[in-house]
Amino acid sequence: MKKINYMILTVLMVFSSSNLFAQGRFGADSANCVKYLSYYQEYYKQKNYNDALPNWRKAMQLCPPTASQNMLLNGQTLFRRLISQSKSADERKVLIDSLFLLNDLRAANYPKYSVAALNNKGVDMTNYIKDDTQRLYSSLNEIIEANKEETKPSLLLFDMNAAITLFQDGKIDAGEVINTYDRNMALLDKAPTDKPEDAEEVGKMRASIEDLFISSKVASCENLIALFTPRFNANPNDLDLVTNIAKMLNTAEGCTDNELYLNAVNTMYKLNPSGTSAYYLYRLYDARNNREEATKYLEAAIASDDIDPKNRAQYEYELAVLSVKAGNNAKAYASAQKALEMDESLAGKCYMIMGNIWGSVVCGGNEIEKRAHFWVAVDYMQKAKAADASLTSEANKYISSYAVYYPQTADAFMYDVTDGQSYTVSCGGMRATTTVRTQK
Repeated sequence: MKKINYMILTVLMVFSSSNLFAQGRFGADSANCVKYLSYYQEYYKQKNYNDALPNWRKAMQLCPPTASQNMLLNGQTLFRRLISQSKSADERKVLIDSLFLLNDLRAANYPKYSVAALNNKGVDMTNYIKDDTQRLYSSLNEIIEANKEETKPSLLLFDMNAAITLFQDGKIDAGEVINTYDRNMALLDKAPTDKPEDAEEVGKMRASIEDLFISSKVASCENLIALFTPRFNANPNDLDLVTNIAKMLNTAEGCTDNELYLNAVNTMYKLNPSGTSAYYLYRLYDARNNREEATKYLEAAIASDDIDPKNRAQYEYELAVLSVKAGNNAKAYASAQKALEMDESLAGKCYMIMGNIWGSVVCGGNEIEKRAHFWVAVDYMQKAKAADASLTSEANKYISSYAVYYPQTADAFMYDVTDGQSYTVSCGGMRATTTVRTQK
């Protein structure tokens, strides 16, 4: 009974303060309001939270929220401490709800700090009601609707995760998940990034939301086409819409060879020629095996001023892959080298392309000169797996396939070369220094 009364008092204490708005900053009993504010603050400053708590409760009963913003902030600290100490599920529930109400009171009474208050409420919700997915999703959406691009980026990630969980439980449809993804990514695009740490957080959250969305398999090509086709037909020249359609279809596996993607990308490029729209056109023509057009648009994307360095490096790598498919090894090698210089994280994949180019080139000359390029190919495969351990298995397969073409020891001896000797290879317009190896 004592616990129930305590919990009721906790909630009434919060609500009662809202009845004192019109009676001045410190309420009808201003003297006692100021007194208990002073009492609790002294204990609070000393981190004597046990003695601060009853005085803080009394201040909340006597003072309106406008008396002190710190009263609301300090109360949140006290409530989080009570929540961590509580052993009763019912008590925790009331304490948690009261904590949320303190955030609401701060947002309502201190408009300048409303964004911060609601963001803090969102963080509290992700900590305390993460198992109540429906409530968390609904509440986060209210916060996102209020704060828009000023929403704390991590809350957009939690919101996306909640939407996917609800979809998997059959409580919302794929369209709502896709709309949530679309909205949250758009908000991240507008989020403040003046400070380096803010830019870093936005980048991390964008990558995490994209990974979560793609891995969820919600955005199947079929779902996306069904959702966006009517929208496109209704507004075929809406730049924001066609840009979003192209972006969404581009994230779904095998969803770039369809009429919706074709129409959206062409409209996007016509209305706003950019690196992004050029890249999407490359994807379109590559899916249709039109290497010439694909190369043209990918090179346009790389040359565009609106592409960030990391994407430019990735595009150079993709140009290397595309050039290999088109049989243009010189361009492939040059692009792989550029991608490697721009972004070391691509080193393994770039080395593998360069190794395979060396492995496929046809060289003239004597028996050693015809086979020496396989040494260089293996050198690059060794570099590939050293740079990226995930490529080890694939690189080893190439090494084994190239090693069978090493010259015989007797043949090498005839041309005065021996194992371990340095050797310079010139072939196919390429040049490299390697080490002699023979078949044992």
